[in-house]
Amino acid sequence: MSAATPSSSVSGGRMPALYLSHGAPPLADDPVWPGQLAAWSAGLPRPTAILMVSAHWEEAPLALGATQAVPLVYDFWGFPEHYYRVRYDAPGAPELAERVRKTLRTAGTPVQDIPDRGLDHGAYVPLVEMYPDADIPVLQVSMPTLDPSELMAIGRKLAPLRDEGVLIVGSGFFTHNLAALRNAGPTPPGWSTEFDDWGQRALDAQDVDALLDFERKSPAGRLAHPRTEHFAPLFVTLGAAESDLGGQRSVIDGFWMGLAKRSVQFG
Repeated sequence: MSAATPSSSVSGGRMPALYLSHGAPPLADDPVWPGQLAAWSAGLPRPTAILMVSAHWEEAPLALGATQAVPLVYDFWGFPEHYYRVRYDAPGAPELAERVRKTLRTAGTPVQDIPDRGLDHGAYVPLVEMYPDADIPVLQVSMPTLDPSELMAIGRKLAPLRDEGVLIVGSGFFTHNLAALRNAGPTPPGWSTEFDDWGQRALDAQDVDALLDFERKSPAGRLAHPRTEHFAPLFVTLGAAESDLGGQRSVIDGFWMGLAKRSVQFG
């Protein structure tokens, strides 16, 4: 990881924008991944607030989640009990919510409030590892669509928040097909490695057109993402980081249970 301002410092200038693969609750028990996430956040300027867009919240029109006493949504089933006891008592971000509300409505994007909707595991699982003190205000917003172009347009509208110290995070999984993994062997399946390699090359080439049309232009795209909600948050990040695409880098790569955990920083 390249040198950067420590996360304990006061943020200055424009914040990066991130797309990360968020894992599942057992990520906390992985011997490598939590440390990778912690090292990543340690190299970032300290955000004034965090804006999370998770694969696990689709709601139209675009919705703003809880801004006071932010609860967690344990949106998974069949895991050991201790995963349902995880806490992440981050402060709410009412000021950020108001900025998002005004910014999007002014740009013609309808916004609703769902004040009792807390952080789902796509938001809190990585945040527990990246900001374990839970002392940075967090706001989660929904994806009102899975259309890549429309999500990128939303990201463009949110981009000015980066200049106010807001860390914009799209949280998904670079490949995501749990059904196809049931018969997979000990090595990542070909569809996962092929899509991951294609995605890295498309990002490196700043080929946004290919990424937007990934279902047709990528190898094994429909196998890597039979439903596209885990790739979709990337497009919010791409829109928010459009002026910094040349400075993107993969901070985390490799595979976890056969899925590509590629995670990318812009700016």
